[in-house]
Amino acid sequence: MTFDAATKMQFLYQLRSKGVTDTRVLTAMEQVDRADYVKGTFADRAYEDMPLPIACGQTISQPSVVGLMTQALQVSPRDKVLEIGTGSGYQAAILSKLARRVYTVDRYRRLVHAARATFEAKDITNITTFTADGSHGFTEQAPFDRILVTAAAEDPPGPLLAQLRVGGIMVLPVGQSDAVQSLIRVTRLETGYDYDELRSVRFVPLLEGLGQE
Repeated sequence: MTFDAATKMQFLYQLRSKGVTDTRVLTAMEQVDRADYVKGTFADRAYEDMPLPIACGQTISQPSVVGLMTQALQVSPRDKVLEIGTGSGYQAAILSKLARRVYTVDRYRRLVHAARATFEAKDITNITTFTADGSHGFTEQAPFDRILVTAAAEDPPGPLLAQLRVGGIMVLPVGQSDAVQSLIRVTRLETGYDYDELRSVRFVPLLEGLGQE
């Protein structure tokens, strides 16, 4: 299957039916072919609204969840965004269409190398990828206007909250890794943090340290 006009129309219809209504987000997702980020056995299912396995025991999130998280992040064209959990690179590629600069970190070197190769092949020049323990964020480039976390922590990690600019937004799944998790949006205020619960989700756990692959 190719990402032709008919496939795109069906793909966008799926997104809208799940609540992704932001025009800029839909346009970005129309411009990024998910098949470029789904390799091997599952390539022919790239346009289905379902999570799919990728290397290192990780997953590429289902498109509607990617869309809803991106929509909740409210990215503007001048924003500097930090993504925790590069995975396939699909989410970062969508963010790159919306933000000025995207920094994305993953604990698996193999995933970072594969994502970087895809970004280079697609001539995406405003994403910086690196291998590190994402729970610590990326102090060298802090503060960030937006932070997106694609793995679940029991609570929003302190270092990430600290690296959010006042007025900035972080979207992340929170909860026990083997139970229902909640997608929340954190807005940093002058006086603290404001929390909004958005919906139930299920993500891989946010782990400390580097992966073995």
